[in-house]
Amino acid sequence: MYGLYIKQFVEMKRALGFKYSTGSVILHQIDRLAEQREETATGITKEFASIWGEKRPHESGTYRYNRIRILAQFSSYLLDLGIRSYIPKLPHHPKNTFVPYIFTRNEIDAIFKACDSLILETINPASVIFCMPVLLRLLYATGLRISEALILKDEDVNLNDGFIQIKDSKNEKERIIPISKSLASVCRDYLQYRDHLPLGEIKSGYFFVKLNGDKCGPSIRSWFKTCLKKADVTGFKGKQAPRIHDLRHTFAITALANMAESGIDLYASLPVLSTYLGHQSLEATNHYVRLTANMYPELIKKIDVVCLDVFPKISNYEND
Repeated sequence: MYGLYIKQFVEMKRALGFKYSTGSVILHQIDRLAEQREETATGITKEFASIWGEKRPHESGTYRYNRIRILAQFSSYLLDLGIRSYIPKLPHHPKNTFVPYIFTRNEIDAIFKACDSLILETINPASVIFCMPVLLRLLYATGLRISEALILKDEDVNLNDGFIQIKDSKNEKERIIPISKSLASVCRDYLQYRDHLPLGEIKSGYFFVKLNGDKCGPSIRSWFKTCLKKADVTGFKGKQAPRIHDLRHTFAITALANMAESGIDLYASLPVLSTYLGHQSLEATNHYVRLTANMYPELIKKIDVVCLDVFPKISNYEND
């Protein structure tokens, strides 16, 4: 039904640098529904948009919001082509009350110390313990998502020129992450030992590997919890324990605080940090400004308070 226009729309998105894999799937679901209903209109009708926007059983509010948002974007694209098409109103985005945990410098030092002292009680070639010390340092120093770090290949990590290439991110954008000389040195030490592991024919090509050379998996989070326990980092009273993703939140807050302390205007620092983190919009990064205001009030006092609300407040900042 909408196949040709969907193909053109997806090609446009990808030409702009988006992978647009999830959006493509949802658009093809829209196309199938239109075929099932034997729609005859070239554009999106109000009736069709209403049916598409109905809540499905066991569907989260966030996913429904995204389904409607993608239909609205596609309908807007059809309008730009001169095709009459109805743009549905987006529902209220589900309220998110999640508050990330921001590690103090002392807690980070304690976590690193605990991680460096991890010991296997029994021989386990499938253990990820070998890469934990450098992985946690990289997450803290770069703000990478754990999913981005674990899919890094050797060719994505350029230690000579000091950068990491992210090819498959949450928001479907490729980006280059510069790394410090100290982090590059830590990575070189890791590679020196890693390349002497008896990996043999099962070497995976991934930068972070288990003792047997395979790609690291979910057990990373279990080991991180062990590090938190050894470091006596318990998090908020009555709340869930800090997550490994909170290293990313800590990086963002620390980066903003450092830039503020250096006298860099937040109007200039926000776009830089947004690009570095791979956020889909500046609004998501702006959430960190408010966290910085709460955690580093003395630094924020030096900055014009109008910067704290340069973008509208939102509730759907990333939390995974």
